[in-house]
Amino acid sequence: MARRYRGLADGPTVTGMTEPPRPPGDSTGGAPPPDPTTPQPPPSGGYAPPPPPPPGGYAPPPPSGAYPPGPGFAPPGYASSDDKTWALIAHFGGALGMFISGGVLGFVAPLIAYLVKGQQSPTARSHPVAALNFQLTWSIISVVGYVLGACGSLVIVGAVFFLVPLAATVLGVVFGIIAGVKANDGQPYRYPMSINMIK
Repeated sequence: MARRYRGLADGPTVTGMTEPPRPPGDSTGGAPPPDPTTPQPPPSGGYAPPPPPPPGGYAPPPPSGAYPPGPGFAPPGYASSDDKTWALIAHFGGALGMFISGGVLGFVAPLIAYLVKGQQSPTARSHPVAALNFQLTWSIISVVGYVLGACGSLVIVGAVFFLVPLAATVLGVVFGIIAGVKANDGQPYRYPMSINMIK
């Protein structure tokens, strides 16, 4: 029994082992493996291998145009997000002005948007101009209705002319909101019943 164990221990050790024989036709011999960062010729199939990763281990950035839109990108229909903001101020601000002032000051917000952004881009000009023409038209009609209602000698005439500012207020609010929703989607809106005083 002791002989059997001694025979196993007397066999070849790890230090005595040699490299396994190479297959025939292998000419690399003891040369080191190729460097992965150096370009390799394409294989016989004609396809080049993918480029190796950069030394830091980070993947290269995607090509331009592959980034998803973010807060710094222009929304659809506008040259910049600033243009969209001022378009919404013109439309929704006009509706709010008509509601608060009883149909008189609906033109204030579109006028401010026109003065601030109207000279910078065609899109930033078109929305405030459309809102300004509509709200200014109905603000003038509302003021005329108030004046004629206050000056009317007959009760019936006065009541009729006080209904004109109410109708102007409703129209200014409703169409201002519709235009604001369209502008939020990047679409221009053509106001009905509007006089083009500003072009």
